[in-house]
Amino acid sequence: MLHRKMNLKKVFLSLATTIVGITTGYSQTYSDVRTIFINKCASCHNTQSNETPFPLETFTDISKKLQTIKEVVTNNIMPPWLADPHYREFSNDRSLSKNEKQKIIDWINLGAPEGTPIKGKPNQMNKQNNRPADLSLEIQKPFLVKGDNKEKFVLFKVPFELSEEKNIEAIEFFSNNRRIVHHANYMFCSVPDKSVNLNQGPAFIDDTQNTGIANTSEYESFKKNPVYYTGWIPGTSTEYYPQNFGWKLPKRGVVLFTVHYSGTPIDQNSIIGVKLHFKKAKIEREIRVISLGSGGIGEEAIFPNFIISPNKISTFSLKIRTPEDQSLMYVWPHMHYLGKEFSAYAITPTNDTINLVRIPKWDFKWQEMYRMKKLVKIPAGSLLSISGTYDNTTSNPNNPHSPPVYVFSSGNMISTDEMFTLLLIYSPYKEGDEDIEL
Repeated sequence: MLHRKMNLKKVFLSLATTIVGITTGYSQTYSDVRTIFINKCASCHNTQSNETPFPLETFTDISKKLQTIKEVVTNNIMPPWLADPHYREFSNDRSLSKNEKQKIIDWINLGAPEGTPIKGKPNQMNKQNNRPADLSLEIQKPFLVKGDNKEKFVLFKVPFELSEEKNIEAIEFFSNNRRIVHHANYMFCSVPDKSVNLNQGPAFIDDTQNTGIANTSEYESFKKNPVYYTGWIPGTSTEYYPQNFGWKLPKRGVVLFTVHYSGTPIDQNSIIGVKLHFKKAKIEREIRVISLGSGGIGEEAIFPNFIISPNKISTFSLKIRTPEDQSLMYVWPHMHYLGKEFSAYAITPTNDTINLVRIPKWDFKWQEMYRMKKLVKIPAGSLLSISGTYDNTTSNPNNPHSPPVYVFSSGNMISTDEMFTLLLIYSPYKEGDEDIEL
């Protein structure tokens, strides 16, 4: 009798699933929502990540967190995406569409039926680079971040020697413990002179006492031939380049990492490095990076002077003209804990407005290098206009100062100071670039 009741329950659930699926058009089994979880969730929630508390790669993973998933999806908490989609759409948008959101909720309401089991885990690389990295460059041994609750700036040197130069298609920062990394900048430098010992000098320079990388002279000789410069901030996804765009990794050189560690109450080991993906296609379109604002070009033109008064909500702006026709690939806004709003646009010489990015509710925990859907032409002479609003009041729960104090930008970029920065990743414009999809 009990067996018969159980069979009736399965029949009823199956029938209900079919009826709801027919009447609503929404998903009925896991196979119908699996792609959504792969594209919008598993890129962060995977077994290789140390930033997320659990994976969402398989049906088994997801079935353990159904109520949590339903709650964060219903309340638009996850997946996190801060850019205003009405201002500018981006190709790496992690947010759920109305239809995707409804599919997940309806599937869970139906009891989350599995359907035909799907074996294995999805590959966690992005769709453009659905393969493992071709080369990983990392520090020689773990660095001990002492548990003294103090922020630290550490410069690492990672040498490399290859049989030939490589065309770079994608680049991704990695760490065994990203939770303690405030941000990381890194530069690839060519050292073709074989008389120069790549291993000379220390493997790292720890400037914990001075907090600001004051003594880096031992690495200066490696910076004579810089090749490419980029970085990582919380939330950032893989940086990649389409078609014949990219940059060339030299046969011989070093990677210089500047890593800003957040304060931690306990000793923790840190391994950092970078994963590189090669492309066979010849690099014909050079990728360039430019930093605007505090710590970059136009810092002196920020209006008013970039000093954030206590107990006030303050807005700062920067207007600067672009000197050449650019094909814009990524925009990368950056602020710290006082950040409230960020926006950037360009006005062309013919008075057309090009929206670049708008973050209406800034959150330091979720930053991104926003990738355009197609290359965006910024004509020479365009006026780039950048605006940042900061909440230095007691109403800001993220304010690191209690009571609020004067805050400004300094060379060491510690998190209790502030930044007002926009990085542009672009290539010199060629006719037809506007049609190239990213």
